[in-house]
Amino acid sequence: MTVLSDAWAFLTDPASWTGSGGMLQLLGQQLLITLVALLLALLVGLPVALWLGHLGRGGFLAVNVSNVGRAIPTFALLALLVAADPWDVTGGLFPGTAYAGPFGRAGVSTLVALALFALPPIITNAYTAVREVPADVRESATGLGMSGSQLFWRTELPLAMPLIATGVRLALVQIWATATIAALVAGPGLGRVITDGFYRTLYGQGIAGALVVALVALVLELLAALAQRLVAPAHLRA
Repeated sequence: MTVLSDAWAFLTDPASWTGSGGMLQLLGQQLLITLVALLLALLVGLPVALWLGHLGRGGFLAVNVSNVGRAIPTFALLALLVAADPWDVTGGLFPGTAYAGPFGRAGVSTLVALALFALPPIITNAYTAVREVPADVRESATGLGMSGSQLFWRTELPLAMPLIATGVRLALVQIWATATIAALVAGPGLGRVITDGFYRTLYGQGIAGALVVALVALVLELLAALAQRLVAPAHLRA
């Protein structure tokens, strides 16, 4: 109970939330890096997956991207990216704040690692969603004189949206939860609170940081579920 009481004391102390390195600043950093990494993954993976699904090709690619992405440990990838450091023109170990902007040290490496981590659920779900549009629906749309692009935008994409949104939802929560490992390479986010707490045997602080990460993950999941419901066609909403 001592650890839990220490965690509560840390969470209810205004000094824990304010100032440089406070919880609010770190929370903002992690939200920013999560959303930007998700956006990068969507810009890279979604068009390719939808195009391949529309053509009915590339199933092997979609499945194997998912398998490879799950097989590579994200922390190992992050460590390799930080060590390679291709973005720091000064030749230092980490990308400097002047170059990574609000993401701080190791921010660009973290962004790349998280975006790659988000690709598997986005690509797999988007490809599968388009391919699972019933063949008779496609035939009916083609019989009405729709072109290939009209078939995609008016028929395939609306019917595929629920499963596409599921992939985005999974990617969002996974990125948020995984972003805490950025602290292990001096990156941004709430992981700093957790690692610093356990490193200095301030276990209440570490547990407090973990609780905040879990709570925000739950909020993001609920918001994503609501968004998924809104983008689904009306006749598919439960």
